[in-house]
Amino acid sequence: MVWLRRSIRIDRVTRAVDDLDLPDAVFKTCPYQPRELVETGLRQWLRCCGAAMRDNRIIGMPSYAVDEAWHGFILCTARYTAFCTAAYGRYLHHHPEGGAPPGTAAVAGPMHDQLGRTVVAWSMAARPGERCVLWDLDAQVGVPEPWGIPAARVAEIEARL
Repeated sequence: MVWLRRSIRIDRVTRAVDDLDLPDAVFKTCPYQPRELVETGLRQWLRCCGAAMRDNRIIGMPSYAVDEAWHGFILCTARYTAFCTAAYGRYLHHHPEGGAPPGTAAVAGPMHDQLGRTVVAWSMAARPGERCVLWDLDAQVGVPEPWGIPAARVAEIEARL
């Protein structure tokens, strides 16, 4: 018998993200405020991941603060696993820079390209008229060395779409 991987549907991902309960434990290692903004960024990131996984793409994380919240979510192992199953039909692994299995880094390409694919994934995951907070979230919440994607680069990528 051949088992086929269930395809990822953006509407299912969106529903799972909307239904997601993020307890205080998720934010233990993420002190950035306002928490609501970081939570919005995490939810947008998880929706981007669904679009990327659907198309077998590896995307980059544009926000240090959201990355910290995602780490906290991953540490809530049962909750994170249940979410991944509901949203993606499989587990979403985290491969920090230098931590991916052999061969994965070559497929992922440079971070510049991964972040570009994040912008593309957002174009597929966004609700009509929704603004993405990920691109400049770190600057807004006071991360000392903010990550992000410059607005001009986002606009350039969106124009090519």
